[in-house]
Amino acid sequence: MEIPKYHQTFIPILETLIAEDSLNSRELAIRVRDKYYTELPKELLNKKTSSGANVLIDRIGWGKSYLKMAKFVSYPQRGRVQLTEKGRRILDIGELSIQDLKNDKDFIKHRESVQIKKENEVELETDNVDNASPQDLIDSGFATIEAEVKTELLEKLKEIDPYYFEKVILILLKKMGYGDFIETSKSGDGGIDGIINEDKLGLERIYTQAKRYNENKVREKDIRNFIGAMSGDTKKGVFITTSSFDDSAIKKAREAHHTIILIDGPKLVELMHQFNVGVQIKTIYEVKEVDNDFFEGE
Repeated sequence: MEIPKYHQTFIPILETLIAEDSLNSRELAIRVRDKYYTELPKELLNKKTSSGANVLIDRIGWGKSYLKMAKFVSYPQRGRVQLTEKGRRILDIGELSIQDLKNDKDFIKHRESVQIKKENEVELETDNVDNASPQDLIDSGFATIEAEVKTELLEKLKEIDPYYFEKVILILLKKMGYGDFIETSKSGDGGIDGIINEDKLGLERIYTQAKRYNENKVREKDIRNFIGAMSGDTKKGVFITTSSFDDSAIKKAREAHHTIILIDGPKLVELMHQFNVGVQIKTIYEVKEVDNDFFEGE
């Protein structure tokens, strides 16, 4: 007997949710464990990861996360999980494999929403894990976790109050090393959401515009209005959105006499992840190697 892999928990998770309006994430994991895996030996039920988490509960949690990526479940409110109509249809079929998940349109769209793939990054498939080095496995695991965190972060940004989103942007720029910031009034601001000092002494100022969009792209008109709202005391601006910029908007910003930096959704969450804005460190892993100098005594 062995602890089930995360994908083997897909159907048990969906079946556990079918009779409930929604369940707390922790309660869901416990119910799945108690209903489907009580036959496991005690040492497997209590097995811990290197960081101290319960392995089975952790894998159920990852199963839930992947189901969410493909919209088989949803998070109706903080900390709760709900079965969707799409999830109910899967239960009628009775099975859901990793390949089914990878071919799912919603899953593909979800994975593409935040691009984190770096040059030479190792992408592991289930059929070549045995050929991967331990470092490959570590890098792939961290990449997967990072992708999920960034995608969830972008979803959060699209849900928050637009005024608070503007403040989040100013907090991010402050964390990035810029000087103090000023929030403009919530009405009649002429397209300027904030003013930040390029340096801590405030010798030069940068205007910011933040658009919290779900699907709509930022258009040329938005960039033109932003440029028009910038007063004569600055020629620098940062335009941030949770969505993306259409080609005409990118062209307008590039050809402007002002210096306009455009930050789209994927770039925004990359910066927030890098500067720890809206995220927190969950676990720190230590990888050790033999200290050869220690054994080279005189």
